[in-house]
Amino acid sequence: MNAQDLHQHGRVPAGVTFAARLAFENISHSFGPGAETLRGVTLSAEPGEVLCLLGPSGSGKTTLLRIAAGIESQTSGRVLLNDREIAGPSVFLPPERRSIGLVFQDFALFPHMTILDNVRFGLTALSGDEARKEALIALSRVGLEHYAGSYPHVLSGGEQQRVALARALAPRPAVLLMDEPFSGLDSRLKDSVRAETLAILRESRATAIVVTHDAEEAMRMADRIALLRDGRLVQAGRAEDLYLNPASLFVAGFFSELNLFEGRVKGGAVETSLGRVDAAGFSEGDDLTVAVRMTGFDVSETTGDTQARILSRRYLGVVELLELAVPGAETPVRARVRCGALSARAKDIWLSTRKSDVLLFETQRENA
Repeated sequence: MNAQDLHQHGRVPAGVTFAARLAFENISHSFGPGAETLRGVTLSAEPGEVLCLLGPSGSGKTTLLRIAAGIESQTSGRVLLNDREIAGPSVFLPPERRSIGLVFQDFALFPHMTILDNVRFGLTALSGDEARKEALIALSRVGLEHYAGSYPHVLSGGEQQRVALARALAPRPAVLLMDEPFSGLDSRLKDSVRAETLAILRESRATAIVVTHDAEEAMRMADRIALLRDGRLVQAGRAEDLYLNPASLFVAGFFSELNLFEGRVKGGAVETSLGRVDAAGFSEGDDLTVAVRMTGFDVSETTGDTQARILSRRYLGVVELLELAVPGAETPVRARVRCGALSARAKDIWLSTRKSDVLLFETQRENA
């Protein structure tokens, strides 16, 4: 089978893998005293699931991925593949024996090798002809079989990313790891390449763990999201769970731009410059941080709950970004509203806050 044959027959479906469950049990990692990068992380990626590891720089995402791949050893804890220990106190399988594929952030293609040779590089267990056939099939899955004889420098960033994906999928791994695979792409390309990648992952049915620092990217791709901070797992769940029911102010702020107000519970509510907020579930006298999403406002020039004066407005296409002076607020309130909601001449306006976009957290706990 050659590239022309594959091209004539159309895109080849992704070869189905036997998806595995990858579990981390109480994983800790340190580069030395006082240099902990992971602190007791327990987490699993279920068979055929796309799990996104999300968090700021230095949160431990890539270290956890490297431990799964066998590039790094944990200080304590275990890694299990379908309940079989592959890394622990007495076991350490080398990367080539784990049935785990890895797509690096910089794609790591060999510039002196053809695209075909790059993809078949890891197929050492197959004969030359079999490896060539599997590599061509893998290239066809990502729609690049016609580049089989070309070299990486002729490809765009998005095409190189797809070659790296083909190379990782060619051995049909049980788990595929991807370390910020779209970070090097032009912003205009990201959406399309991400959608293509997700379609290929669904087709291949491989369990996938994707590292990203972009909350929207995680929400677009993941079946579940695991949010890390300072080496700890903060919250894990579906995108809607983390967005609608964040476990902390940190989680809420990672998924939304927020306006923050401080207050104390009195009579079952907290007074803010945007009005009285119900504090059911909290105790009288509790100090709370009230977080209001920037998208949580309705604006009008005639009616509303709170008066505000526009300090600045920025046109962003579908929405406008407003900076508002609100009586009693120490800092300007920021709002993201639909374009056309206010006239070009509007200056003094009214705000109404949607209850679903107001979140309350205990101030003492957040600052601990």
